[in-house]
Amino acid sequence: MASTASAEHVGVTPALRRLYVIRFVFAAAWAVLLLLSGSDLTVATKLLLFIYPAFDVAAAVVDARSARADRLVKGLYTNIAVSSLAAAGVAVASTSGVADVLRVWGAWAVVSGLVQLLVGVARRPMGGQWAMIVSGGISVLAGGNFLRSASQDDPSLTTLAGYATLGGIFFLVSAFRLSRAARRG
Repeated sequence: MASTASAEHVGVTPALRRLYVIRFVFAAAWAVLLLLSGSDLTVATKLLLFIYPAFDVAAAVVDARSARADRLVKGLYTNIAVSSLAAAGVAVASTSGVADVLRVWGAWAVVSGLVQLLVGVARRPMGGQWAMIVSGGISVLAGGNFLRSASQDDPSLTTLAGYATLGGIFFLVSAFRLSRAARRG
């Protein structure tokens, strides 16, 4: 049975590694653009806020197509649904203000973080997933912080750039760990 799981992971690993690197590059670029746009809800900022969860949807679709295990695909489909709702929610919330954006983003971070954590645990046999597990846990905590900061007097979107950057770094670490696990396996 272990050899069957290993054979399944061998075909998935290169695609997953590429996806993780792309997610890192996207997150880093997105964070820089958000910092440059500031916390005012301009058209450009609203577009950036929508694009991040929309990109997460696209990445989860690519991931689901390469995944072979039914259990993983269900988690990825859950992420697709949650991130789709987040993209729509952020688009609506951005018409109300920064606090509402942070509320939607916080709820999304909590739920998607839980999904990421569970998918990472399920993928542990392929190696390189500890960073995804930690990232999922941090996402849950960060989501709680976004929800809390939404009730502050002057909430800011800049913390979202840090969240995206840290998430991107975890994707990059996982890509390297997958490469290392593939060489050992």
